Amino acid sequence: MNFGDIFRSSFLESVKEFSVIDTIIGMAFALVIGLFIFLIYKKTFSGIMYSTGFAMALVGLSLVTTLVIMAVTSNVVLSLGMVGALSIVRFRAAIKEPMEIVFLFWSLAVGIVIGAGMIPLAVIGSIIIGVIMVIFANRKFDNIPYILIVNCADEKSEENAIKTIKESVGKYIVKSKTVNDAGIELTAEIRVKDEATSFVNRVNEIDGVSGATLVTFNGDYMS
Repeated sequence: MNFGDIFRSSFLESVKEFSVIDTIIGMAFALVIGLFIFLIYKKTFSGIMYSTGFAMALVGLSLVTTLVIMAVTSNVVLSLGMVGALSIVRFRAAIKEPMEIVFLFWSLAVGIVIGAGMIPLAVIGSIIIGVIMVIFANRKFDNIPYILIVNCADEKSEENAIKTIKESVGKYIVKSKTVNDAGIELTAEIRVKDEATSFVNRVNEIDGVSGATLVTFNGDYMS
């Protein structure tokens, strides 16, 4: 038997052989776990703009991946064709938050595991991941990082502002300093305990300081 005989044999006929009950059960579990991932994403989201479309895509991704893996595991020939078809697919969706990558891989992993028939592994694993995500999302951390931007008229007001900042925060690191005809713009990363931000008011009251802006620092700094 050569390679051509394999494709002409009953090997291809097995494509139609699948269990309707197993398919329904697998898709049902994929839907339930996908909704569970959706709820965890909604509860732990800490970004600026919540995307309902992305959250619903997590549910759809679990279902679609489950369907694809069920088809691939049912027949080797179909799996070869599926690999060829998926190899030309390119995704260009932008990932706004690093945690979104975790949820995407979680949905994919659930679909793969359920499609392979290991439903208990998908259920137990998803519960463990969900609990860990909720625990760390609701945990409060000390020394919250912020970016402080201070606009000073001259060098003297800059020195007074820096002195006030050092006395009020736990950590102070200058990120950038811009000097022009309008004055001095100082940008610094600071660490604040217990979310005490009243010192910004005192910085703004310093003679020569025209403005002080405090924003949350997520770890990415563009110079």
